[in-house]
Amino acid sequence: MSRQCTICGKGSIMVMTRKLLRGKYNPTAKKRKYPNLQWTKDASGKRIKMCVQCIKTIHKPKV
Repeated sequence: MSRQCTICGKGSIMVMTRKLLRGKYNPTAKKRKYPNLQWTKDASGKRIKMCVQCIKTIHKPKV
């Protein structure tokens, strides 16, 4: 499986940090950040990968 949420489709992003060094910005290496994916079971009992944000939303009590 890919590193992508099956519910919302959230995937990886590229991040590049910049550090200020003697008045000039020093670009550092690019880094790929991945979402926090967890194995969970859906309503039919099938194991799927979901991001934690979707898990929190699904298990939120309905008021």
